[in-house]
Amino acid sequence: QVQLVESGGGLVQAGGSLRLSCAASGRSFRSYGMGWFRQAPGKDREFAAAITWSGGNTYYGDSVKGRFTISRDNAKNTVYLQMNSLKPEDTAVYYCAAERGIVVHTTTGPYEHWGQGTQVTVSP
Repeated sequence: QVQLVESGGGLVQAGGSLRLSCAASGRSFRSYGMGWFRQAPGKDREFAAAITWSGGNTYYGDSVKGRFTISRDNAKNTVYLQMNSLKPEDTAVYYCAAERGIVVHTTTGPYEHWGQGTQVTVSP
């Protein structure tokens, strides 16, 4: 069982930056690919970024590509999402998720474990 706890959300002005962290419990963190998703009010949960277990491959949603960077530190059981050049449309609850295996997906279904989410609000 993996438990995920996100942190680092908050209020930022457009153009600013935030760094989200997701700390995972358990000793099997290396077995999981990790993803970040986001959900704005009234909208479906949207893929933001994903990273394979080794960190060797990363994937991004079109809306965040070039602005967000996902990374992980397996020694610390933590995955990060560096968000730069933030826009008001990035406002959402951001969730990290874990998927066991060597591949990662850009849809929510394959992910087995989810954090509780952290709010990111970008003001104009």
